[in-house]
Amino acid sequence: MSAERTRGLGRGLSALLNDGEVAASDIEAVAGIKTLPIEDIHPNPDQPRRRFNEADLVSLANSIAEKGLLQPVLVRPLPDGGGYQLVAGERRWRAAQRAQLHDIPVLIQEFTDRETLEIAIVENVQRADLNPVEEARAYRQLVDRFEHTQDEIARAVGKSRSHVANSMRLLVLPPSVLDHLEAGRLSSGHARAIATADNPAELAETIIAQGLNVRQAEQLTRTPKPKKAPETKAAKQQKDADTRALERDLSEKLGLSVEINHGEGPNAEGGAVTIRYAELGQLDEICRRLNAS
Repeated sequence: MSAERTRGLGRGLSALLNDGEVAASDIEAVAGIKTLPIEDIHPNPDQPRRRFNEADLVSLANSIAEKGLLQPVLVRPLPDGGGYQLVAGERRWRAAQRAQLHDIPVLIQEFTDRETLEIAIVENVQRADLNPVEEARAYRQLVDRFEHTQDEIARAVGKSRSHVANSMRLLVLPPSVLDHLEAGRLSSGHARAIATADNPAELAETIIAQGLNVRQAEQLTRTPKPKKAPETKAAKQQKDADTRALERDLSEKLGLSVEINHGEGPNAEGGAVTIRYAELGQLDEICRRLNAS
């Protein structure tokens, strides 16, 4: 996909699915909008949004039951002719089912798998519908499956490159911490504060139990650990600027936490590079890249 296509994607989606409503009497008059049986529409298995607020769904379903679905969902034809797949508007589709609608308005367009995922991400990010973990995993999908760069993702979703990079770094956290983040028990700021710590799961429990704010969480990560050897702490403090810069570059390139430690002693020539991953899929991706080199 060209840079122009990627940059224009967000604006194109806004035009297709604006926040205004189409009058029920005019719904068939809008170019490209049709009415389909709701059972012919299937969810997208790659939809980045996994959690839907129950209270919001109930409220929307009640509104749809009273007024109908006034804003069409975006779908694409399934290649086997077995109906249509949702591209954008899953929350409305779910609420329409709860409202027991038999037919709903849709906008049918042809999209590739890549475009479908991009649109789903843009729609959710622009409307702030994704939690931080869903957003990070969505960006990771674009990198892993379609070889998007962080700059391309940033342009597509209207965010800064640093926002995308920081978001993807959250995936280095242990599953227990990611679960707290998805559930809202931790904020993105809390997660970033503990992402590079040696014991993020333990720190997360402390933050939640004590109700610490982000600044307090950052201070918690700087608190010396009694069992930590002074030499190791000193060595980390003496890490030169070039090494720290290389760590940052590798972390941004991989979307994972990378740590470089040189051997001790003035004549040491070796060292170690540590790459932290949060799930087996990330380990598989590291192996794939190494085998392809």
